[in-house]
Amino acid sequence: MFDQNQLPFDMVQLLDENGNGDEEALQQFSDEFLVTLYKWMRKARVIDERLLKMQRQGRIGTYAPFSGQEAAQIGSVLALEKEDWIFPSYREIAACLAHGLPLTQIFHYVRGHVLGGRTPEHLNIFPIQIIIGAQTLHATGCAWAAKLKGEKQVSVCYFGDGATSEGDFHEAMNFASVYQVPVIFFCQNNQYAISVPVHKQTASWTIAQKAIAYGMKGVLVDGNDALAVYKTMKEAVDSARNGEGPMLIEALTYRLGPHTTSDDPTKYRSAEEAEQWRRKKDPLHRLRVLLEKRGLWTEEKEEAWVAQANDEITAAYEEAVAAETGSIVDVFDYVYGKPSKLLQEQQQEAARRKQGKEVK
Repeated sequence: MFDQNQLPFDMVQLLDENGNGDEEALQQFSDEFLVTLYKWMRKARVIDERLLKMQRQGRIGTYAPFSGQEAAQIGSVLALEKEDWIFPSYREIAACLAHGLPLTQIFHYVRGHVLGGRTPEHLNIFPIQIIIGAQTLHATGCAWAAKLKGEKQVSVCYFGDGATSEGDFHEAMNFASVYQVPVIFFCQNNQYAISVPVHKQTASWTIAQKAIAYGMKGVLVDGNDALAVYKTMKEAVDSARNGEGPMLIEALTYRLGPHTTSDDPTKYRSAEEAEQWRRKKDPLHRLRVLLEKRGLWTEEKEEAWVAQANDEITAAYEEAVAAETGSIVDVFDYVYGKPSKLLQEQQQEAARRKQGKEVK
């Protein structure tokens, strides 16, 4: 039998569950950075909670909540440069926002706007990927292109623990390591791939150790410790940018809510388990404790920031609702750069049917 002890992976952690850490290690983070980090995480939580309520009210479509994973997403994306690429799955709304995606565009996406998946030209964010694990290949290809062109961009691929069971993940890891491309594989191990717990997803003790088979470095980090995530990602990005190849990061975290709004998590996990993570390991709590210790945050600031975030959400939603949503006729314009004859005929048929309905 294989001895797992041959593959020790210590978890990187700077802040414990009560917001305590080695003061010397924490001195590397400025007060301004700590406040910015917390504000983004708190804003992300407000956005997630509002979107979940809006879905229940029928104002947006199916939604995949991310509460509990704010440290993993915000801590990692703030370690990137603006020119770096991110390849998100459907749960990385927080990372997309922190990398520059307008909140109004998020509402276009969750409301089914025909251009909801479009990223503004100045942002290096690939469209949100629904197919599990497919973005690992896209990120690897983008990183390979950057290397061939002599550019310094780093590609970061976000995915969950379930994606590591997909062939795309293994193909991307192998290719990235063979060609030493500047890509970071960032796995948010939130313990469940829909209803499948991680211990049924893989027999390995960690996901990070899978990197060894592909000849790249693997790191296990406390995904609820935003500072540890930032430090780990910064080191990985700097390494990739300097031509030292890819890296796999496993951020150990927890999805507090359902997989999506069509999911019932009570069918496969206990309420006590989720509450344990919520009460004892909430990523927002430990960072806020640190801020309060340094005199950087108060209850008054908290209330004001939450109110501001809610105002921004309301304004973005109203802007999205007021915009033209497009029609099925417009969808054909975004299938191919140059439409085929068959596609043109289908678009014309759709236009005739639409016109017929409007006449009636």
